[in-house]
Amino acid sequence: MTAPLRSEPATVEVRLGARRYDVVIGRGIVASLGGRLATLRAGAKAFVVTDENVARCVLPAIDASLDRAGLKADRVVVPPGEASKSFAIFERVCEAIVASRIERGDLVIALGGGVVGDLAGFAAAVVRRGLDYVQVPTTLLAQVDSSVGGKTAIDSSHGKNLIGAFHQPILVLADTALLDTLPEREFRAGYAEVVKYALLGDAAFFAWLEANWREIFAGGPARDHAIAVSCRAKAAIVERDERETGDRALLNLGHTFGHALEAACHYSDRLLHGEAIAIGMALAFEFSATRQGLVAKADAARAIRHLRAVGLPTRIKDVAGPPLPLDRLLELIAQDKKIRRGKLTFILARGIGSAFIETGVDAAEVRAFLSEKLAGR
Repeated sequence: MTAPLRSEPATVEVRLGARRYDVVIGRGIVASLGGRLATLRAGAKAFVVTDENVARCVLPAIDASLDRAGLKADRVVVPPGEASKSFAIFERVCEAIVASRIERGDLVIALGGGVVGDLAGFAAAVVRRGLDYVQVPTTLLAQVDSSVGGKTAIDSSHGKNLIGAFHQPILVLADTALLDTLPEREFRAGYAEVVKYALLGDAAFFAWLEANWREIFAGGPARDHAIAVSCRAKAAIVERDERETGDRALLNLGHTFGHALEAACHYSDRLLHGEAIAIGMALAFEFSATRQGLVAKADAARAIRHLRAVGLPTRIKDVAGPPLPLDRLLELIAQDKKIRRGKLTFILARGIGSAFIETGVDAAEVRAFLSEKLAGR
């Protein structure tokens, strides 16, 4: 990593032709939201979707910013947590937007973490056949991953994010000061997605993270820098493959295993999304090393060592509670969105910073590997 640390806001452009937008990253910038929206959509009305926790902490600052810009706004407040990515809450959000008389030239604002961003973005994709929306992510995971790229979805009983649409925002405003009060466990879980960008395509960034992760956790320029690098990495992949027909699947490093673990834990606090992805990445590197002979065992150990150093889980047995059933995990993996014609697809690694898409992975190999991991080997 050679890019300098900086204290002023950084802007990452997501270049998608007529649907291009900026990701603005910096401390204290949420106060600028109203002015930015007034410039982007003069005279528009706004509708804010947020959750109960964020409403208490951040919504007053959003209201003040919109008021200063003369923007009127209604809102709906949903319960926090993955359970809000359901048909029932989705219906509630859609009906609230329609009831507010939002027009096609108006805006939806997704104010919250990944759950709110996915939920509000999907509602914006379908209400009145498509409304513009803005992402104001309030968690590290959302700032580096889910707010960028236009993936929106709710969950199915069969798995995570199986019902949704691609719908790009018109602006992402990532105020890193909002992360200062994030619970340590949630911040650490979000950091797993930062590590993901390094492991899949940037070995130098991984080395920088090894040296600077404590400063990222403490806040300041190192945190902003890590978020900006992550967003640039995601933007570059999205620009090449907006609808995940090729390279964009690389962003799912750790997610095939991770989503299955999340679903098996019923999307509960037993296992946060980023924690599941940390275990998933560790499993992907171990599978690449021990079952496929693709990556040196030393590289796999190094990747796992960093995840452990920051306090993230890396083994299935790290998940609290009763043992997870092998057959259920395999059933959930078979529902993964990357399945093609019934063949298992995994994101595997040839080294740190060198992930690739492997189609047609032998299900028997996956079963044997997971059986070993569930036994604690």
